[in-house]
Amino acid sequence: MEAPGLVVGAALRAPPPPPPLRCSPRGAADRLLVFSREPRPRLAPLTRCYCSREGKGNARSKPHREGSNSVREWLIFVSLSRLNVKANNDQRIMNLELMSQETYLADERHEGVDIWELFSEAQRNILHLNKQRLVAMEELKKLQDENKSLLQDIEVLETERQGFSIEIAESSRFSELLLRIDTMTISGMVGMTEASDLRKKVIDNRYMIHSVFSDIHHKQDTELLSELQLYLRKPAEKPLHVVHICSEMDPITSRGSLATYVTGLSSALQRKGNLVEVILPKYAGINEDVIHCLRKAEADYESYYGGCWHKNRIWTGISSGVSLTLIEPVQLSYFDRDMLRGYPDDFERFSYFSRASLDYIVKSGKQPDVLHVHNWETAIVGPLFWDIFAHQGLGNTRILLTCQDLTSQCLEVPNMLELCGLDPHKLHRPDRLQDNSETNLVNVLKGGIVYSNKVLLMSSTLPRDMAIQGLGHGLEATLTTHKEKVLVASHGLDGELWDPSKDIYLPQRYSPNDIEGKSFCRKALKRHLGLHSGSSVVVGCICNGDSNTDGLREAVRVALHGGAQGDSVMFVEIYDEALEHLIFAGSDIFLCSSFYDPLLQIAMRAIKYGSAPVQINFPSNGSRQTEWHDYPSTALSQYIISTYGDMSLSQALDGIKNNPSQWDWRIKDAMSKVLSWDAECYDLHWEAYSVIRKL
Repeated sequence: MEAPGLVVGAALRAPPPPPPLRCSPRGAADRLLVFSREPRPRLAPLTRCYCSREGKGNARSKPHREGSNSVREWLIFVSLSRLNVKANNDQRIMNLELMSQETYLADERHEGVDIWELFSEAQRNILHLNKQRLVAMEELKKLQDENKSLLQDIEVLETERQGFSIEIAESSRFSELLLRIDTMTISGMVGMTEASDLRKKVIDNRYMIHSVFSDIHHKQDTELLSELQLYLRKPAEKPLHVVHICSEMDPITSRGSLATYVTGLSSALQRKGNLVEVILPKYAGINEDVIHCLRKAEADYESYYGGCWHKNRIWTGISSGVSLTLIEPVQLSYFDRDMLRGYPDDFERFSYFSRASLDYIVKSGKQPDVLHVHNWETAIVGPLFWDIFAHQGLGNTRILLTCQDLTSQCLEVPNMLELCGLDPHKLHRPDRLQDNSETNLVNVLKGGIVYSNKVLLMSSTLPRDMAIQGLGHGLEATLTTHKEKVLVASHGLDGELWDPSKDIYLPQRYSPNDIEGKSFCRKALKRHLGLHSGSSVVVGCICNGDSNTDGLREAVRVALHGGAQGDSVMFVEIYDEALEHLIFAGSDIFLCSSFYDPLLQIAMRAIKYGSAPVQINFPSNGSRQTEWHDYPSTALSQYIISTYGDMSLSQALDGIKNNPSQWDWRIKDAMSKVLSWDAECYDLHWEAYSVIRKL
């Protein structure tokens, strides 16, 4: 057995252009250690409206630039400025030269040399050529615009084609199910009366039944009939109408985990037959190219703020198959800015949007079952709803608050609540919005917790009690008081993007039932990086500037102690989406910063791609983390902790070397787990929705 190697690759979104790939000199080593620096994850920045739970300082100071996109925009601006300066300098030089030549020619004319006419003709020719050049540049720009438009049309057609393919698959499954009932009737398995009843129920549930019976072709009639009878005996659940009021949605506008959460959950809900809508601010930098059928409404509407009514434009469209509404203030420039947030008036911006969203829902006559709000940015919807809007035709609507992160809470002076129509004297109380520590301020996120019917804390591994104590950031007392309405839910994995059986970036696809493609991907990874083909075990890692460098050093030491050579350690400092997928597919072991990660995306991707996730910060003394097993948690976290929570890097390497057959079985079993939004993630959210709908 040859010694292990380690690959560390870049991940997530592409950063600004980084330094080129570096690697140490190649040699005859047969071990692979490759590290790469990842761009910083798109985490939401700490928001300070007046003051924040984290850190001190003046919250109303000058906002800072956020994210790499701003850097790129600044660089482009500087480059264009330089070009303009150069162009202006060139023009001035040309003018000076022409003036000099004109003076010279005038002198020549006085001396009787008749060349002025020739020079004038040359000037006319130059001007003519410049005009032709400008025309050619305009034509080139038109061609570029047409090319961009064609590419956008191709994307739309591809999306429609995919949607059409899904519709065909669902229709085929529905038809096959009805035909199977026919064969069951002919064979005598069911009587004609029962068959007629089964057909009727299948037809009545056709929009939801395809997600339950996704694989019926290979099932025997007996097994299928049993599942069909069991499903149809359950009381039919009325589809939900959910409206998300949020600040982000991928890929329209994205700065953190909230964006992918809203898109993943909304798509899963719609696939199950529910009606989902998303309301967003219309930011200046919104990605309109990914919004299909974007249309500005013909009529504006008014919303209350700051003692008067303000006009708002409405834009509608569809993104990821979900209905989308964009609210654009006409008189106020709250969202006509470079960044999503990070401004001194963030409270005003998002409280305006929250109030405008509720005014829009009432004036449009919507009566959703659930208003799903997110983080502090729209947490104020809770107090607004129950104090102002609950009796305006929304008596059956309930509020669900999701907290991706409790570090940003938005503390403000109480009088600011008057801007959106709330009574500060009524709400500035310990059991309502008064902050637990700075009692002279109101806490917007706390208000959302108090006024919501259910609160979801996003944590992929921590159970509720540990999440309340470990993630509270000063809100532990509030969360404990409202413990009965607090639930813990996990993020799902994008099954379309992260699945080795249909990954477009892999040189060869594979699955738990056909694992041969993983070996091919391992060889392709080493070949791509120019590494020795003899390495048998590859250890990968995706890291960023916040990664545990001491843990990474220890991982290298462990691998080297096992016999790896120095030139088998590779650091890749560039971002490459295809390479990121290939590192997951080509690695046997994948280092994760921690299993306490709320998203747990790295660990889930590793499992899905047949790589064992191992914690970087595993205790050096090998002590077992038994305290994790003393708390209930989600099925996903139970599986990850019980299977990989007590495994160090050295133990994983020994497992591959000493018991390869058992290791292969463990890897295939992990790959077969359903980690997408349609699995446990959906069930946890459906439970929360169902409970509050009955309140």
